[in-house]
Amino acid sequence: MKLRYALLSACMFVAVAVQAQDRAKPAPPPPPAHGSPPPGIYTYVEQMPSAGYDYQQFLNNHLHYPDSARVHDIEGRVIVKFVVNEDGSISDCSIAKGVNSYLDAEALRVVRKFPPWKPGHNNGKPVKVYFTLPIVFKLQ
Repeated sequence: MKLRYALLSACMFVAVAVQAQDRAKPAPPPPPAHGSPPPGIYTYVEQMPSAGYDYQQFLNNHLHYPDSARVHDIEGRVIVKFVVNEDGSISDCSIAKGVNSYLDAEALRVVRKFPPWKPGHNNGKPVKVYFTLPIVFKLQ
């Protein structure tokens, strides 16, 4: 019987302690998770951005294999991450996975020269969307 009263008292104490929380100050929002996109930039939307032109052909025409990488027989796939803005412009280019500083710099240079893309849409409105693009450097 004493155990029952002890448990009942403990439950009431917890219930009173929970009710005694200060409701005047809301809890601060949790910090963004590591690697999560900034607010307002989506990683996936209903209609993803598209180039509206043959971006592979654009890469073939504008990509120059760096001489220093060619001399050292450096090949690989550079993954570039960028934002397609609401107006289709490209911004915030960065290397998601690099190979070599010369190849990385060349991949960024060419992506920054892309003509405007068709923006991504969410709920019928154009929005900023992250886009990830692999660029392969292969010696002949």
